[in-house]
Amino acid sequence: MVDSRNEVLEKQLKLDDISFAEDQLKRRYNGIYNRIVKRIIDFCIALVFTIILSPLLLIITVCVAVETGFPVLYTPMRGGYKNKPFRIYKFRSMVKDADKIGGGTTALNDRRITKVGAFLRKTKLDETAQLINVLNGTMSFIGPRPELLRYTDAYDEIEKNILNVRPGITDFSSIAFINLDEIVGADHADEIYETCVLKKKNQLRLKYVSEVSFLTDCKLFFATVFSVIKKALKVIFRKKS
Repeated sequence: MVDSRNEVLEKQLKLDDISFAEDQLKRRYNGIYNRIVKRIIDFCIALVFTIILSPLLLIITVCVAVETGFPVLYTPMRGGYKNKPFRIYKFRSMVKDADKIGGGTTALNDRRITKVGAFLRKTKLDETAQLINVLNGTMSFIGPRPELLRYTDAYDEIEKNILNVRPGITDFSSIAFINLDEIVGADHADEIYETCVLKKKNQLRLKYVSEVSFLTDCKLFFATVFSVIKKALKVIFRKKS
């Protein structure tokens, strides 16, 4: 059953015939925009967003605490910039110690997800806590989505170039896999993710590294906002109906 599902997904998520030249990737991530300008822009915008969104962040904090108590933040380790592990901040959308109960990939209708958490995940509000990461420099607004250490440790030589750009809240792979739980399904989520999804996501991460620029970041920012609003409206109207 799992093998047949993998075959179907492999066809649906077939890797594009794209190759990335090492020198092209190096030129991009060694550019002044990626090394200096991007960080300045990130910090300034994150500071403004944190102030503006502080009432919303407080409301989310209270909702999570009332439903399942403290801590309200989930802070797992991820592979970071220059291959330095860091803690990513998310509002906790699952029961406590969820990583000890199940795998690292969230399955469809995962029983570990709380009621508040389900709404936060569908609307991506759980990721607003990553403003902390943007402020402290471990993440950017736009950049390759950070992965579990067991995956980044297994990167091949070309994939290691992903780690020369700060990981981000959104990128090409975030938009392509905005409904990741529906793709991996309810059973064997980790296996399906590793077999069918991971390589495709890494290719999209490399695509970002090969195109990193102010214009690319602007396009991805607005594409993400559109995708999140579209997904949130689906959730709201689905509940009403």
